Amino acid sequence: MILDLIASRNYAEESEVRAMPMVLRIERVDPPSRTALLEAAAASAVAVCLDPRADVGGEWHEAVRAWVAGRIRKVSRRARGVQWEAVQDLPGVTITVDGASVRSLLPVLVSETPREVAKLQISGSELPVDEPGEVPEGARLLYVNPRVEMSAGKLAAQVGHASMLLAPRLSETELKAWADLDYRCAVRTPSPAEWDALLGRDDVVAVRDAGFTEVEPGTTTVLAV
Repeated sequence: MILDLIASRNYAEESEVRAMPMVLRIERVDPPSRTALLEAAAASAVAVCLDPRADVGGEWHEAVRAWVAGRIRKVSRRARGVQWEAVQDLPGVTITVDGASVRSLLPVLVSETPREVAKLQISGSELPVDEPGEVPEGARLLYVNPRVEMSAGKLAAQVGHASMLLAPRLSETELKAWADLDYRCAVRTPSPAEWDALLGRDDVVAVRDAGFTEVEPGTTTVLAV
């Protein structure tokens, strides 16, 4: 099962680099809110891993298995208009939260990234910080490091890591309830003092970045409760 593979990952050296493309819909007119986009990203990433097609014997299993056997790299790209429509035909899962949409695609060898994705921009995913509302009932909380500045594109990948790493910690009943809510997540930024208190808890899952982009290696970027 994919969850077992995620839980037992040992960061073995990869002979070939694989990544999950995450396509963020950011239209020029009426762009989404930053929080909603991050919440859609977190949900869509774990939705790919928990999709029945990723189970043993499913058409996605080998691609997902090979990916989680190494580092769970994700590459966020922005799309609008016809670019967004084009990636809907690629295997993956689209999640929309409060008008913000993200499609996480089946992981591939970086050298074999589909042309519809490869031509999309990685930069340009900046969105202003907004004030999120109440945490929706049943949502899983993901806390962003308040001391580290990251672009929305970078954070989309980080919260996607967090939702994935959280999933193996949940019971079958909890997973079923979460699936019924389309893997709803609530992304929040705590105060520095609240962040420090969370770091000391035993019931959190920490995402530590490899340091390839934007942050120093080993930086804790997101905590999932």
